This record gives sequence, C-alpha cells and structure tokens, in this order.
Amino acid sequence: MKNEYGFYRDALRGRDMPLGFVDLDAIEKNAEDIANSAEAEGKTVRVVTKSLRSVDVIRRVLETSDVFEGLMAFRADEAAFLSEKGFDDILVAYPVWNENEIREACEADAEITLMVSEAEHVERVGGVASEMDVEVPLCIDVDMSVDYPALPHFGVYRSKVQSPDDVLELASVIDETSGVYLNAVMGYEAQIAGLGGRNPANSAAKNAVIRRLKKRSKDTVLERRGDAIDALEDAGYELGFVNGGGTGSLEFTAADPSVTEVAVGSGFYFPHIFDYHEGIYYEPAAGYAVEVTRKPAEDIYTCRGGGYVASGPPGVDKAPKPFIPEGAELTETESAGEVQTPVRYEGNEELRRGDPVIFRYSKAGEMCERFDSLLLLRGDEGIVDEVPTYRGEGRCFM
Repeated sequence: MKNEYGFYRDALRGRDMPLGFVDLDAIEKNAEDIANSAEAEGKTVRVVTKSLRSVDVIRRVLETSDVFEGLMAFRADEAAFLSEKGFDDILVAYPVWNENEIREACEADAEITLMVSEAEHVERVGGVASEMDVEVPLCIDVDMSVDYPALPHFGVYRSKVQSPDDVLELASVIDETSGVYLNAVMGYEAQIAGLGGRNPANSAAKNAVIRRLKKRSKDTVLERRGDAIDALEDAGYELGFVNGGGTGSLEFTAADPSVTEVAVGSGFYFPHIFDYHEGIYYEPAAGYAVEVTRKPAEDIYTCRGGGYVASGPPGVDKAPKPFIPEGAELTETESAGEVQTPVRYEGNEELRRGDPVIFRYSKAGEMCERFDSLLLLRGDEGIVDEVPTYRGEGRCFM
C-alpha cells in the first residue's frame, strides 16, 4: 500500500466515504512472494476466499500464478456461489449441517469437497447426497492443537480427530456411508498460523510464552499430520490432496512432506494483525478510507464512521489501525466508533474537512462485509476499476 498521503487525497477526491480499496501493485507483489515460497517446496496454494470476499479479486489472485490451484470457502452455499461464477475445485473448510447448503453443494457444477470431523457429519452429508443420487467428496479435519500441563489447550477447538486410529475410524464411516467418499485430509495448525508472538493486546510475558509454545508445537504438528497420512496410505486410501497451513505458517507447512498444498488468504491483503507475527513480511494491500469532518481540538481530527472492529477476543489488536498519514493514531477514550472516529495527528500534512484518513483492518476479508465495492488502485494511475464485494453482489455468507 502506498504511503504517500497526497496519492490518496488526489485519488479519492470526490468519492463518497467510507470506502474500501485494494492496492493492485501490493497484492500482486504479495501473490508473487506467496507463490514463490510454496513453489520452492513443490507445493501448490489453495486460495482462502473468506480472506478476499470479492469474486474479481479472487480471480485476479488466481491469474497471477499457476501455483494457485483451487479455493477454500468457509460455507457450502459460498462454494456453490463461486461455482456459479466459474470456479472449480473448492474445499469447504468447516463442517456443514444445514441441509439446504448441502443440497446447493450437491447441485453445483464444481467439485466441492465438504469437511467432516465426526460421524454425524458424514451421515448428514451422505443422507442428502444419496437422496440426490450424487457422490460428494469429503475431507477429514485432523486436529492440530496441543495440550501442555500448564495450558490444557493450545490451538483452536476444531476437531476431535487426532490419532491415526481416529482418522481410520472416521474413514471407515465414510466407506460405509452411501453418497460420499474420502477425498482429502486437512491439518490446520491454527496456533502457529494464527497467533502472533508480539501482540500488543498481550503482556510481554504472555507473548514470550506464545512464542515458545508455537515453536514447541511444530514437532507435534508434523508428527500428527504425517502419522495420519501414513495410516491412511497403509490402509490403501488414495487421497486427492492433503491441506495444511495458513499465512502465518506458510513456509513451515510448505516444507512438510506430508502435505500437497498450503492454504493462504490473509497474506494477499496483509491486514495489520500479521504485523505481530515473526518472520512475515508482505505489503499492506487493502484498507479503507474515512473522511475528516471536524477538528474539535488541536491535533484532533474527527472522521465520519470507521468503527470496524474484527472478530476474536476483544483487544487493541482487533481495532482498525490508522495507517496514512503516517503518525495518525486512535484516541484511547473513543477508539474507532460507529458514527465517528477521532484520530490524533501531529504530522506535517494539512488535513482539511473532506480529506481521507486511511486505515488498515485488523483481519482480512471481514472488512469487505462493510462495503458494496472495492476501488482498485495502481501506481500513479490512481483508481483503475471498481469491483463488487460479496456484499455488493447481494450475498452474505455468515
């Protein structure tokens, strides 16, 4: 993302704000770096759509490299929607219980692989698929969280499938259920990919513990994921793919010989929560602009709207972050508000009423739930296009 304030003031002059945008130069650079990291280990990248939430942006990312193969959606109806847009090979990352969604996936032209982690999931999908006389590919979600004496659960609560026996037991249920077949395995190490070790919402001591536990858990992840795949292969299963990883664990996962592909989404936009991870350096490529409407005090500029706070445990890391002009910051008493967001700025730029202040969102695709469209910016050209988000196409999947 460009850091010259004058560029944004000129490019956005006359535009209604708040508005969302994507810097094409930055996202293309990020895509190149991500592709190179995966390709160096002989892996492909499955693009995580919830982190982009714009069909046009998804398509642009896929077109940047042959390393990008397939999509990871977060709902089955989203996968069906993407199928209508011409995409194929879609993995739904979370189990689906709603029968209407399962039917949509069954009716889609694309190959849509649904996630399961319990026998009940398998039976639910199999029942609908059998009624519709189709076969649905399934992916077993193998839990990558770890337990330590002082911290009983380090990771996320995704799945109860952990051991090779657990994997084989669920694979057997799939074999015995009509309308479904085993296509893939996913082992997502959320505690490595999603947790930063320099998070300002945590104390220095807690961040130090997180860094140690992340490092320590890597051996467990490699062993558990590898054992699951070995057990299935020894039992005669042939898998279409083995998925793992995320933006925060790309290089670690790509080096794992048991996986065939890595999942990446947030790294394309590179929201500010990844500033708190170690060893991850991409370009901020997406943000939003709010306009200055008041100057109630010296060095305070009040903007209209902008209170877009991300999901997860509440904290300063989930609030949006003023990015441009450099040096702008939220006030402690109001932070980012529903109808107004005051920022403190003591820099050299002269901010006038109607001028934009540029923010980075904490997470990636969630920002798009606030906007019907994204402006696409490039180099010295300014705005080169405007494309709809999911919301702009009348779709809200969560």
